[in-house]
Amino acid sequence: MDWPSAIKGFKVYMKLERSLSANSVEAYSRDIEKLFQFAQTGEVTLKPEQITLTDLRRFIGFINELGVLPSSQARILSGVKAFYKYLLTEDLIVSDPSELLESPKIQRKLPDTLSYSDINKLIAAIDLSKPEGPRNKAIMEVLYGCGLRVSELTELKLSNLYLDIEFVKVTGKGSKERLVPIGGEAIKALKIWIDNVRVHIPIKKSEEDFVFLNRRGARLSRVYIFMMIKDLALTTGLQKTISPHTFRHSFATHLVEGGADLRAVQEMLGHESITTTEIYTHLDREYLKSTIIQHHPRN
Repeated sequence: MDWPSAIKGFKVYMKLERSLSANSVEAYSRDIEKLFQFAQTGEVTLKPEQITLTDLRRFIGFINELGVLPSSQARILSGVKAFYKYLLTEDLIVSDPSELLESPKIQRKLPDTLSYSDINKLIAAIDLSKPEGPRNKAIMEVLYGCGLRVSELTELKLSNLYLDIEFVKVTGKGSKERLVPIGGEAIKALKIWIDNVRVHIPIKKSEEDFVFLNRRGARLSRVYIFMMIKDLALTTGLQKTISPHTFRHSFATHLVEGGADLRAVQEMLGHESITTTEIYTHLDREYLKSTIIQHHPRN
């Protein structure tokens, strides 16, 4: 079995059997390409079925020496484990060398968040006199108001907006759909964009159902959203490094700080595991700690 054929089959498996998005499939295949590169570092190129647990441990050392962060190492090893599970499922190997492989311990980093005041400043900095102004305001309101991933935002469709009952249907990781509540400010901004501006844009064929379009009538790219937010941060003089994901973190943090049930936040974010959502309880504890220190009479 050669590496190119194995990787090609793995990509098909991840797409059809695991129903992963194109971005996830590409990320996994790039991780296996790294293992392929490692397999070529010896005198003889090891085939996928010749890789042992010892080889995989050496591979961890290999990517560590390259300066790959522990969080990225863990993701790469997740891809390696999925690859060997695929080979085992297809009877291309008789045993899984990654079964006893341990991932590097990752120190969970608390995500950066914005204050409500910061978010208001960023939204207020949008120039509504420009053609893209109403659209950009709607983007910011939806990012913060619904806690969407940037890919979920760019893929948002008109047919999945249920603004009369204050919900939007979102397609998340693994093509899983979920209903997310949407608040009044986001609904207002969306309606202004859709009813007053978007209707005047000549839309490209097959792009008619996407909510957010550029001036040429095509859906917006993720890169555009990143750049737009960076520009707003510069305009307002915000000293934090922010991205679209910062608004998702802020959405979750503000809900938890306000007393929202963790399971409800998990549903809204589309987290498969409650453990992923629990990181926001750490942020909440810090908030409570600072509040107690500041306001308690014995402090």
